[in-house]
Amino acid sequence: MRKSVYERVYGQNELKEMICRWQGAEHVPSRIRIITDTSDFFHVDYDDALILNDRPYLMRNNEKEGRFGLNDEPKYWVRHAVDLLSGEIKVIKMVFHEKFKIRVGKITFDCIRSPLKEARILGIVEGHPHFMQGFAVKDAAGNIIRILDYIHGAKLSDKIHGMSPSHEDYFFHHFPSVLNVYIEMVKAIGFLHNRGEKHGDIRGDHLILDNQTGNYRWIDFDFNYFHRESFAGYDLFGLGNLLTYITAQKYLTLQNLVENDSPALRHLTQNDLNVIFRNRVSNLQKVYPYIPDSLNLILLHFSQGAHVFYESASELLSDLMEVKNELH
Repeated sequence: MRKSVYERVYGQNELKEMICRWQGAEHVPSRIRIITDTSDFFHVDYDDALILNDRPYLMRNNEKEGRFGLNDEPKYWVRHAVDLLSGEIKVIKMVFHEKFKIRVGKITFDCIRSPLKEARILGIVEGHPHFMQGFAVKDAAGNIIRILDYIHGAKLSDKIHGMSPSHEDYFFHHFPSVLNVYIEMVKAIGFLHNRGEKHGDIRGDHLILDNQTGNYRWIDFDFNYFHRESFAGYDLFGLGNLLTYITAQKYLTLQNLVENDSPALRHLTQNDLNVIFRNRVSNLQKVYPYIPDSLNLILLHFSQGAHVFYESASELLSDLMEVKNELH
């Protein structure tokens, strides 16, 4: 984490000149409120100037939430911003404490949102092509603020959804290249695990294609979870859910099958469903019979009928390489 310095005082005219330079005269507010303490992030508003480490950031719109069906819900603690010294677009993450429990089969994970964890990981992944980049600094009140490079690009989930209207066409013509991307992203998670850290919130909308580099990047590492027997467990279940998504081209649910009067409904049992999201299908071969056994066996590790689970990213990678060799 970078050392915090608060010695520079910015005046209204100076800030307005900077805003005019990067945003245009029409976007210069009549008066700029200067913020140095983000303890009440609801108090931070559009057009405020947030001073962090003697650097002014012009606050823009909130980010939107995509978790658990909360699409387009504002994340009030996360804002787009303009670095008024460089003109660069940044993402500013303020401190928001959240606690909840998640149950995976018989295992319960205690989860929290940890700014300190994300600050640590930003240092670990500096320069890594498959993680978002940025740094952390404390505001004037000591809150850990993360200043992130804005990634211009689409989420993996959005890219996959539009690849083909036919699943069979998608699987044979697009899935092999998607699997290659997925394998590289599993390796990136293994990189974290080997350094004693976890991602904590692995989802398709937390993978963004960086248009500038052509690499997919993991974003949002502030969730942490605790379980004495399974350091990597929740990340691995997240990777399993993501593999199910890229294989089916969506999260295939029982409702989807009912709506399409799928004959697969006659053959599915409780054991074929996802161990976390119990209306999602994990045994995809019963719906798409052209899915090879090698891939389906991996998916079954994340089903309610599983007796053996992956314990490390390297175990998952070993099986994925067999699938890759079979499909290419």
